[in-house]
Amino acid sequence: MVNIKDVAEVAGVSIATVSRVLAEKPHVRTEVRKHVLAVAKELNYSPNRVARSLRAQKSNVIGLIVSDIQNPFFTLISRAVEDAAYEQGMSIFLCNTDEDPGKEAIYLKLMRDERVSGIILSPTQKTSNNFLEITNSHLPVVVIDRRVHGVEIDSVQIDNIESAFKLVDHLIGHGYQRIGALFGMGSTTGRERRQGYIKALEDNGIRPSSELVFFVEAREVEGYNATRELLKLSESPDAIFTSNGLLSAGAFRALRESSHKIPEEIAFATFDETPWSTLVDPPFTVIEQPTYEIGNTAVDLLVKRIQDPTRSAREVTLKSKLIIRQSCGCQK
Repeated sequence: MVNIKDVAEVAGVSIATVSRVLAEKPHVRTEVRKHVLAVAKELNYSPNRVARSLRAQKSNVIGLIVSDIQNPFFTLISRAVEDAAYEQGMSIFLCNTDEDPGKEAIYLKLMRDERVSGIILSPTQKTSNNFLEITNSHLPVVVIDRRVHGVEIDSVQIDNIESAFKLVDHLIGHGYQRIGALFGMGSTTGRERRQGYIKALEDNGIRPSSELVFFVEAREVEGYNATRELLKLSESPDAIFTSNGLLSAGAFRALRESSHKIPEEIAFATFDETPWSTLVDPPFTVIEQPTYEIGNTAVDLLVKRIQDPTRSAREVTLKSKLIIRQSCGCQK
């Protein structure tokens, strides 16, 4: 990474002169100022806009990069991280990737250029090259919600396999056999939740059916379209399970538009407790993720990593909670 010393050497001036030019201070000749700025641009030098006055090149700002801020889960995580960071005397620099690895790479570079103290990241599916750059830059990073294989890195997540198993096993225990399932395709989370779904079926002697499983982008419209396809099957599902809040919104809308009554004709259950989970009729049975604990734990791990960059990486796995409501046709 190009620094102020590199600019000074190429420009043939002192570091102090470069510093005065970049800080837009007076008493620098016009031709020298133009020359230094031209060299800085040629070298693609990025000044530390957050804390350019700090000699140690550290700040009280941490970066938070989430994969979809429209997802209620990440909205709650962002609030939790902001609260925890505030308690530590730090501020948050928030970016949203929309599950796009290209945007993720841009924002990671921006975080490095801004000299943030560390990053909390919900990674996209394709992150290997981005993580190689992070590793080389020695920037403290904590991963949330998803796994990154082949990298020793601090992480916070829930047990997705166990959580999905718990929800699907509950449905089976109340008589549902043909359970349609919608999973997000952009991360390890959806794949792990599918494993829990399959395990619950097999442990209860039910043969999984590929026509009942959809891997789609974690968007409301995709949940809507996939649910409509499920309802077109010659033998409709007797229950539908979605793996996140956005998919659940689309699925529920498709169910309400159909002639199927919930839960009399088809049960419904989902991941993520959202502000509207109890406002719809019937209220949703959900897997509630400990979003506030995830955010707090991530900030705690990041602060410890900043304080001690050489300590061993930690993977923290938190427990989810099954909340039973009327959408699955039972109370408990």
